[in-house]
Amino acid sequence: MAEEPKNAPLPPKLRVAAYGVCQDDGRVLLSRLSARTLDPGCWTVPGGGIEHGEDPYDAVIREVEEETGLEIRIERLLGLDSEHLPRSESGFDFHGLRVIYAARVVGGTLRHEVDGTTDRAAWIGLDAVAALPRVSLVDVALRLRDAG
Repeated sequence: MAEEPKNAPLPPKLRVAAYGVCQDDGRVLLSRLSARTLDPGCWTVPGGGIEHGEDPYDAVIREVEEETGLEIRIERLLGLDSEHLPRSESGFDFHGLRVIYAARVVGGTLRHEVDGTTDRAAWIGLDAVAALPRVSLVDVALRLRDAG
C-alpha cells in the first residue's frame, strides 16, 4: 500500500448541524464564535454539530443550552441550508448542512460558554445585526424566519 505524501490535502469534511433562531421583542439571540473557530469574533445563530445517532431536534436544544445557558422549545422547522467551501490553500474542503429551527426561550439564565466554540451569547436588536461581523448563517436564518 502506497504511503500518502506528507503534504496531501485533507479529506473532504461534511458537518451536519442544527441551529435555533430565537426572536423576542425585536431582538435575536446570537452567539459569538471563539478563537477556537475559523471565524473568531463573528456572530452566529446558537447551535452546532449533531452527534452520531442524535436527532437534530434534540441536538439544537442541547447546543443552544450549551452556548447560551437558555432552555428552548422548538416551534417549527424553518428549513435546511447547505454551504460548500471548496478546497482552499489549506487543503480543507468543507460542506456544511444546517438544519434551522424557529424556537423560543422557555427557561434558563443567559450566560457565556466557557472553553467552547463560542465565547459570548447576547440578545441583539434586529436593527443592529447588519452592522455586526457575522457568518452567513445569521442572514440565512433570519430570512427563513421572516419568510415563515
